[in-house]
Amino acid sequence: MEKWQLALDMLDETRSWGIEVPLAVADAGYGDAAAFRHGLQARGLHHVVGISTTLSAQPGEAVPVAEPYSGTGRPPVEKYPDKPQSVKQLVIAAGRKAARGVQWREGSRPGTGRSGFKRICSRFVALRIRDQCYAGQAVAAAGPHPLLDHAVRFVSARLHEHGPRLAPAYTAAGGPVPDQRTLDLPGFPGGYDRVGNWVNRQFQLDVFGEALLLFAAAHRHGRLDADSWRAAEIAADAISHRRCEADAGIWELDNRAWTHSRLICAAGLRAVADAVPSANRAAQWAGLADAVVADTSATSLHPSGRWQRSPQVPAVDAALLLPPLRGALPAAGPRTVHTQHAYSRDLTNDYYAYRFRHDERPLEVAEGAFLLCGYVMALAEHQQGHEAAALRCWFERNRAACRSPGLYAEEYDIAPRQLRGNLPQAFVHALLLETSTRLAAPWRTVQRSDRTERTP
Repeated sequence: MEKWQLALDMLDETRSWGIEVPLAVADAGYGDAAAFRHGLQARGLHHVVGISTTLSAQPGEAVPVAEPYSGTGRPPVEKYPDKPQSVKQLVIAAGRKAARGVQWREGSRPGTGRSGFKRICSRFVALRIRDQCYAGQAVAAAGPHPLLDHAVRFVSARLHEHGPRLAPAYTAAGGPVPDQRTLDLPGFPGGYDRVGNWVNRQFQLDVFGEALLLFAAAHRHGRLDADSWRAAEIAADAISHRRCEADAGIWELDNRAWTHSRLICAAGLRAVADAVPSANRAAQWAGLADAVVADTSATSLHPSGRWQRSPQVPAVDAALLLPPLRGALPAAGPRTVHTQHAYSRDLTNDYYAYRFRHDERPLEVAEGAFLLCGYVMALAEHQQGHEAAALRCWFERNRAACRSPGLYAEEYDIAPRQLRGNLPQAFVHALLLETSTRLAAPWRTVQRSDRTERTP
């Protein structure tokens, strides 16, 4: 075991004793190891580490670009136009004016320091940099299309930047989503004149599981680079350290121990455990996934044998259909089958699907049918081998819930046949593409670890 890993283990053991670690300080023998720096970040520890002057990096303002596509062959991926520089070169380029004098300790000789000893000072330069690995070839979740390459690169960059404090949403440029506010616009029936989103203040545990699923999909296409593997380690560490915290969940509600959040993290952990080259990492992540499922079963399994929304909310919701689809649970397992049956019985109407029951009002009165949920139900039926229901009923019914431009809203009012909520809704279009692709072929069965699961 390398010494940086031993250092992280010592920090974990110290914190397990209830001793807070206010600041971690290390020399370049540790700081040069990117995995050590990422481990400190994943644990939310403030740290100052030394690095060698030869360590290469890109300046903070550097932006990767792609060469024009000729129309033939594999589309070019984005990369930094300039070669990385050593940290020494970046500091020299910043110039003398960027340096600030800092007293970093007192020596042993008499002087003017607070304790009567000589002050030891030096000049420091603060630079925002991105590791060279940010410039590596991004990998796709489901093929070589540049848009999918960008998805992996974008998520990796955010994990490296924010670690365990990863936000649920960012702007297209990777910045924070602005606070929600209203505009003086008429909108459309059932819509709102709002911009921004209050999700920017939330913690959603499931984003780490979704990130791992994205990386595992990229690996299946042979396009996961070392940078993204390190991002996967950051996400897995974040799950390990934050899985017991309450979160807002996929539906952005009040903070609870939402079942879906935990199970989708287990799905992501299982997926990368099957992909990671390291046997030790594979065992670690698979064991963590098993622990997450076991803990969630102990608190959130309904007496009827299905999953419930949280330990305090016994009802079912659409998000609970996703973990088996992503490989967290066996498709033929009783928990999966009972959950899908309960959801179909309680939260669907005429092949339209709803998120959850708000109150005693009829489903269609409380909110519109969620098209995202309709496509998820199509995938669930497909996984169970119910091909006709998946394609002709669920997929076709929800696919038709759009207007002439071919854009889908978040919700669909089934009585007046009108769009409701956010328009256009990215999640709906993403699930439309995924469902149409998966329905084109049978759901295949694979052996994974010590269990048999049906996975796409």
